[in-house]
Amino acid sequence: MNQEQDIKTKERLKKNTKSVGKIIGLVIDWFEVGILSIGIAALAILLIANVVARTFFQSIYYADEVSKFLIILISFVGVSYAARKGRHIRMGAFLDLMPPKLEKIFIFIISAVNAVVLLIMAWYGFQYMNQMRILGQLTSALQVPYWTFMIIVPIGFASAGIHYIRTIIKNITEKEVWLSPEQQSEYEEEGTVGY
Repeated sequence: MNQEQDIKTKERLKKNTKSVGKIIGLVIDWFEVGILSIGIAALAILLIANVVARTFFQSIYYADEVSKFLIILISFVGVSYAARKGRHIRMGAFLDLMPPKLEKIFIFIISAVNAVVLLIMAWYGFQYMNQMRILGQLTSALQVPYWTFMIIVPIGFASAGIHYIRTIIKNITEKEVWLSPEQQSEYEEEGTVGY
């Protein structure tokens, strides 16, 4: 009887953990997709408005600065999104030719190297951002502390590194080969979680 309760407790814990993981995944997905969508739309509107203003009136003095910030934001949120969805460049044909066990080993190695590199880059990105904060460097047009624009760099690298760690964990806990925490196969149905 005691062994049955242990098994039921473990199953309930596993089910609850997966539910919490799905909720966290939906929140992260909503956040990343929202930032990417709003960032791209804002960048397009700002650049078009600046072209119109420059042609007929006077150029928007902060357009270049804000567009650089938006490109940095889109790039580093995009790094995390691509890691979570398994959309980074890889040798898919090479992996497809391998037997599943060997493919899983390669995914472990690739994910571990990517996680280490991205977390190191997050550390150096944090150091760079912190150095700008200490120096008190301001942007030229808006006179805003430059480090506030660069804060997304270590966050983007770190979250992408965490997604690669999640890929390793997913491949340990699941029998199938997972390319990312949310992408089992290259030929899986495309779509955004929750939409």
